[in-house]
Amino acid sequence: MKALMKTRIKNLVFTALLSSSIGACSSNGGDGTGGNHGTGGAGTGGGATGGANTGGASNTGGSSSSGGATATGGTTSSGGGSGTGGSTGGGGATASGGSNQGGGAGGRGGTATGGAAQSGGAGGSDTTSCPSTVLKAGDSTKTLMVGALNREYILHVPSAYSGAKAVPLVLDFHPIGGSDTAWRSGSPYPAVIDGEGVISVFPNGQPSPNLGNAWNVEGCCTTADDVAFARALVAEIEKVACIDKKRVYAVGFSMGGGMSNYLAFHAADLFAAVGPASFDLTQQNETGCKPTRPITVIEWRGKTDNVVPYAGGHSALVTGMAIDFLGAVGTFQKWASLDGCTGNPSAADANNCQTYAQCGASVQVTLCTNNNGGHEAAKANVVWPMLKKYALP
Repeated sequence: MKALMKTRIKNLVFTALLSSSIGACSSNGGDGTGGNHGTGGAGTGGGATGGANTGGASNTGGSSSSGGATATGGTTSSGGGSGTGGSTGGGGATASGGSNQGGGAGGRGGTATGGAAQSGGAGGSDTTSCPSTVLKAGDSTKTLMVGALNREYILHVPSAYSGAKAVPLVLDFHPIGGSDTAWRSGSPYPAVIDGEGVISVFPNGQPSPNLGNAWNVEGCCTTADDVAFARALVAEIEKVACIDKKRVYAVGFSMGGGMSNYLAFHAADLFAAVGPASFDLTQQNETGCKPTRPITVIEWRGKTDNVVPYAGGHSALVTGMAIDFLGAVGTFQKWASLDGCTGNPSAADANNCQTYAQCGASVQVTLCTNNNGGHEAAKANVVWPMLKKYALP
């Protein structure tokens, strides 16, 4: 009888553990976090040399932040597709291990200002308490301890920011081989969002095995916990700037786009919507992953991309790592499935964007395709108007 009871108890424990793991998706543990870091993955991209992508970000007109920091470590692209601002490159990911990313999909206070925002419904009145000290306009390079790493970022405050009302916050991630400084000059977003007083942050990645600074999106291309970095950045900026906590967004180009995709998986409680460009989900990092709530994803892709092929496929450009991209359409359909979208996507609009509009919590999933585009950054004047419509519930 005792043996039978022990067997039943073991079965009950096993069943409980199994049911608690269903639908779970672990984020990278990274350095200084105590989590297990995933293995595998591949970065792609960088500046093309004679048409072959070898890593490195290219700048146009040089690259310096107004705070005086100059861009370093980039190689100029010649031949092959290049992104807006000249930066090229990408990265990849494989899912294995990692610490579970906590956090539910609750609202975080504050609502949209300067325009209506949806969150599967519009938010209530703005309750953000603005800091008494108003940030001065300009760029400043700062550091932040995350686990055992001292992480760098550029804080960009536009002249239209008054500090008197809550504004959105955008985290803008550079491509593999790039840097915060180079991408501050190369990103297409400031020219579009500065006039609305939106605060921007340009995080700096950590070294990859062979292609310069990169992001950890489960296995590729660093061992840093970049989800923890993103969360810490948002918390830090909310201390010093008047941020609408329901309107925090992640965008990025190439592997930076991969990082924004990854945050949609692991930080949907923090980010209202994401806008990845020139990077897809992979067979490795989407398996078993599901965000804590439906989240708006606006994907930008070039049809002739020779770094992250539009049709998807195998990539092994980072030493000792390999990934398999789902492709632009495959990623579009995967996000539609994850967000509970029904029906068919809309016909392409004037910007060649197709949208699943009937999705859970009234979010949307959009794929914008530049038929003549290569490995390129998004057209921010197309993507931002869609992103900013959405706020956290």
